Amino acid sequence: MRRILVVLFVTVVALVAWSGFSFYASMKDWWRPPIAARGDAAGFIDAVREMTAAHEGALAVQLVERGRPAGALYASIGAPVDGDTRFQVASLSKWTTAIGVMSLVEEGRIELDAPVTRYLTRWTLPPSEFPNEQVTIRRVLSHTAGLTDGLAYAGYLPGQPVQSLEESLTQASDADAGVDGRTRAGAEAGAFRYSGGGYTLLQLLIEEVSGESFDAYMRRVVFAPLGMTRSGFLLTPAEEASLAPSFDADGRPAQQRRYTATGAASLYTTTNDLARLIAAHGPGAAPPPLEPQTLAMMREPHAKQLGLPIWGLGVMLYAPNGRGGSIVGHDGTNRPAINTSARVDPATGDGVAVLVTGDDRLASRIAGEWVRWKTGEADIVSFVMAGRRNLIRFGVGVGLILLIAALSLWRPWRRPAT
Repeated sequence: MRRILVVLFVTVVALVAWSGFSFYASMKDWWRPPIAARGDAAGFIDAVREMTAAHEGALAVQLVERGRPAGALYASIGAPVDGDTRFQVASLSKWTTAIGVMSLVEEGRIELDAPVTRYLTRWTLPPSEFPNEQVTIRRVLSHTAGLTDGLAYAGYLPGQPVQSLEESLTQASDADAGVDGRTRAGAEAGAFRYSGGGYTLLQLLIEEVSGESFDAYMRRVVFAPLGMTRSGFLLTPAEEASLAPSFDADGRPAQQRRYTATGAASLYTTTNDLARLIAAHGPGAAPPPLEPQTLAMMREPHAKQLGLPIWGLGVMLYAPNGRGGSIVGHDGTNRPAINTSARVDPATGDGVAVLVTGDDRLASRIAGEWVRWKTGEADIVSFVMAGRRNLIRFGVGVGLILLIAALSLWRPWRRPAT
């Protein structure tokens, strides 16, 4: 009996230790080396070229080192792309929308902790069992306002009618299947609940407070000062002609979709322009998009996911940067197969911008490889994307521990000597 208890105790300790080690090692991505030697920008670009050799779509990658372009990669199975080619960047749009909102905060035209409804006249949140006063600007920016729309937007194909902002907030007709689609306070504030509707609400807020269209305000206040001259939320016919070719996940040409919720899902920009945005978040950048203290506040943890503090105000906190801060940025995915990512280390001005059509995960994978290469850490998106592989590895370890325990307890049955 004593032997059984000892084996059980050791087994439990081993399982607990393996669980902790496996989780930590997966978070640190100890299972595989970075794709290039640290500090070797050319080697990183070469590794990405090899990684994407079979990609059937369009791809633009821009590497930034200390605020300056340090390498690029462009490829397309259709019309050629380069650093000035416009891509629709999906939810990466939210990062710039947040900058637009915070510029109004800096000007004193809105209060960060005020209810959004204070500033709205064209539309207001519907009555709910939860108080609309909980839907503050800060909480909307950090996805903690208790909004339960669940949006992700599917968008509209050419020829389909596009809703007004007010109609979309009431009930988005392009909501992804299985989500509510109504922008409303449907839960208690505080917990993280990703809300595309919240950023559509911020789009309306900017229009109401500024008296301008959302696109005009963002071009004037955010993009023009940063030199992002090829960025905007609405394109002229001439600008549409410079869009990257769109492909589905099988490499077939696909139509791009239009969005009412442009602040949440439909900025058009280029890797060269995103490189300027990345550089503007580095130390001593001129001009910065916002005051340094405002940018620092946006990078502070405001919400948790998977138990980790990984959401700020309009930015995601991907991994520690080794200097007391975080690698920040945003990812985006739109139909049919658009994926975009941007990362920046604010302590150095290093970063990467990746824009992709024809694959809904490739940009996030490349950006995750950049974080691993730059910091030695796995970013949270890479950790989630590797979930199945990590679970298999964890399960194999658990199986081995249990097998050793079983063998330790097993003894061949022997008949007593006579």
